[in-house]
Order: sequence, then C-alpha cells, then structure tokens
Amino acid sequence: MLLRSLRVSKGELEAGTGWQLKPEGACQGEVCIPMPGSAGDPVDVEAVAKAIGMPLVAAPEHGLWALGPASIGSRALASAQAPDLRLPGLDGKEFRLSSLRGQKVLLYAWAPY
Repeated sequence: MLLRSLRVSKGELEAGTGWQLKPEGACQGEVCIPMPGSAGDPVDVEAVAKAIGMPLVAAPEHGLWALGPASIGSRALASAQAPDLRLPGLDGKEFRLSSLRGQKVLLYAWAPY
C-alpha cells in the first residue's frame, strides 16, 4: 500500500491492507491482534505496522511510504535490503545489484504462470 501520509482514514487502511480495525484490535478473518484504541480515525500507520508486523518503508523526503504486506509467522524480510543479485547485462557484462547500493531501486518481476 503506497501512502502520502502516516495518518490515514480507517477505511483507506482497511481497503489497502485487508485488515479490519475493531475495538478489540486489528482483525483479518479469524486472526485478531490486540491493539488498544485501534478503532480510531484517522489511523496511526506506524503503530498498526508495528503491531501487525508489516514492513513500513519510508521516503519522507518525497512524501511517500510503502506499507505491507503483513507477515504472521515470522516470514517478513529482516530488512528492505535486497541480496546481491548478479545478472547478465544487455552488453554481455555482469550486472550486480550492489552497484546501486544507497539508491532507491524498484525491482519488477514477472512470471507467465
């Protein structure tokens, strides 16, 4: 979910994440995570991300944040740092993702299955 603010409406957060904010906490299906005061509006995105275990990546200098997805069961990435991928470049030379370290990079992956 891409955000322009860390305070969003309850409806926007629920539509973007699939989690419902109820007085008892954040719920998705049968799973509820206790969050006192979670039914308020607007919602503090940082508090929700921390409680649910959603990664929150910030680029405040551009007024952008990216939230999610949730990771119940400790399957979240430990960091937003990608492994050093090595691929053949169009010029035949090896391209290393680490050559872009320190820059924001968007990786787009596609599979036909």
